[in-house]
Amino acid sequence: METRTGGGVVHIVDGVASVDCHNRVRSWSLLRSVMWFIIPSCTRNNSDDQQLERQRGAEYYYNNNNNKYLHYLQPRRSRSVSPPITTNTTISTTRISNVSTGTIFGYRHGKVNLCFQSNPNSNIPTLLLELSIPTTILAKEMRGGLLRIALECNTESRHSSSHHLLSVPVWIMYCNGRKVGSAMKRVPTQADRKVLGLMRNVDEGVGIINGKTLRNSIGDKEINQHIQDDLMYLRANFERVCGSSKSESFHLINKDGSNSQQLSIFFIRT
Repeated sequence: METRTGGGVVHIVDGVASVDCHNRVRSWSLLRSVMWFIIPSCTRNNSDDQQLERQRGAEYYYNNNNNKYLHYLQPRRSRSVSPPITTNTTISTTRISNVSTGTIFGYRHGKVNLCFQSNPNSNIPTLLLELSIPTTILAKEMRGGLLRIALECNTESRHSSSHHLLSVPVWIMYCNGRKVGSAMKRVPTQADRKVLGLMRNVDEGVGIINGKTLRNSIGDKEINQHIQDDLMYLRANFERVCGSSKSESFHLINKDGSNSQQLSIFFIRT
């Protein structure tokens, strides 16, 4: 199903609204755009919305039924950090294997989840963390154009010192240098897997999955009662860098394959 709206085509894929844009847009601009979902302005009127729509062009699809913007940009699939190296197959393969699909998602009035997948077509994540920071607070941190999340664990913990770094269950969380709470590793629920399944065809972008779509997709009454809100998500490719047994990091990859470290997530054992 598709509907033409000015500069792009709106595709409805498994209940996820998306706009296939013709303009080249960097991945970081996708990240900052999520603020328009999460932090609505109570002072904007219809004329302001129309002006914003003209400024954003094909980036926004205005839904007249519920008077809100549904935003999504999907660049072409790119799994390589740098251009393929034909003279050295081993090096090229290593670089590609260090790319993970990262998804930051959370309900509008809830907390944030951080997920990494080695296989984006699978609904089973390699790592899933529940962050104590509310979705709205994280969105505000994006306004400066730089987002760095540091997750720290202590070597005095018996589990921390004897296991792989990413297997640590509890972390202290810092956002742009400020302590904002904690992060806890958890087993994905059926709802988590359904959410990741809905985003299976999304390579890169930000968007909204409304609560009704989620309830219809999951189909479990016991889970449905907890899903009363729209879900916001950011999905992109991240370069994974393993510094040592005490440090790993994930850095958002721009559409051109470069790594500007404007969005970075660090795991540190102190």
